[in-house]
Amino acid sequence: MTPEQTNTAEKMTSVKAACDKAPAGPRKDRALKHYQAAEKAHEANNYAETNKELDAAAKAIS
Repeated sequence: MTPEQTNTAEKMTSVKAACDKAPAGPRKDRALKHYQAAEKAHEANNYAETNKELDAAAKAIS
């Protein structure tokens, strides 16, 4: 794995954990939608889009 792939994978793990811990509600729903979009981008090896969606997910629950 390249460093970019490793960083993205670590970020995905971190954001997923934060989403799981977030209380139920519209903020969590928005975060999960962004996380799902990040998963799709990650599967397509689009790391820029993955990071953008992960940042949006993190912002939604903060």
